[in-house]
Amino acid sequence: MKQIDIEEVLAPGDAEETGRREKRVRLEFWRTAKRAARHVPFMDELVAAYYCALDPKTPFRVRGTLLAALAYFVLPLDFIPDFLVGFGFTDDVAVLTAAITAIRSHIKPAHRIAAKKSLAEVD
Repeated sequence: MKQIDIEEVLAPGDAEETGRREKRVRLEFWRTAKRAARHVPFMDELVAAYYCALDPKTPFRVRGTLLAALAYFVLPLDFIPDFLVGFGFTDDVAVLTAAITAIRSHIKPAHRIAAKKSLAEVD
């Protein structure tokens, strides 16, 4: 089984690449998050990371890292396809855990409050 190159997945990329990733994440995040909710044990942190990634005050490199991880999360076909029950989101969780751990200090209380409100609306 091929190993995931976390450094490659989390590479922030240039402004154009970051823009493409942001567009993809904005379009697909909530649909994917709803499907993954019971498979991702840290959904509150994931949604806070989403808001952090979209916050223009977040440093470019941090936004790029988060958008790369979130883009991987929303891709319908990835290393382990998401439709595989019990295993589909394991690679996504690994990538997201690495990204969130790397940038945790940039997730502000406002991002967490927005996440909490959004998750309350989804329930």
